[in-house]
Amino acid sequence: MDVAELLPEDHVICALRAAAKAQLLQELARRASAALNIPQKHILAALEAREKLGSTGLGQGFALPHARIEGLGGFFALFAKLARPIGYDAVDEKPVDLVFLLLIPLEAGSEPMTIMAGVTRRIRDPQFVSRLRKAESVAALHALLAANES
Repeated sequence: MDVAELLPEDHVICALRAAAKAQLLQELARRASAALNIPQKHILAALEAREKLGSTGLGQGFALPHARIEGLGGFFALFAKLARPIGYDAVDEKPVDLVFLLLIPLEAGSEPMTIMAGVTRRIRDPQFVSRLRKAESVAALHALLAANES
């Protein structure tokens, strides 16, 4: 499954406002809940439990919060470019401004690792990240994210 399949344009958020990591996770859980009809508190609890294992702030201003969710029928993703970078306890201790949320069905095998590896591979490309940060609309962000990865 590629990013274009996983991330329709209405799952891309430009200039999301959040003052802190907890508020960001709550807002992502709220939006996912509305789209999936799964209680926000269940999604948020799963995300917070995953963060307790270690920060999903992968460095260079990027975070990949993810969690397995009971009752989820398929993978669900959201991408958010934040209005302002926030502290996220990232591995490089730098603030985060690009966030890719991935919710995973409980019974998913190894496919989540493949998806996350594909996302992180693209985020390690400084030119790609620069284009994401310069994008000023949902359409522009989506076009970049959905473009062929090769």
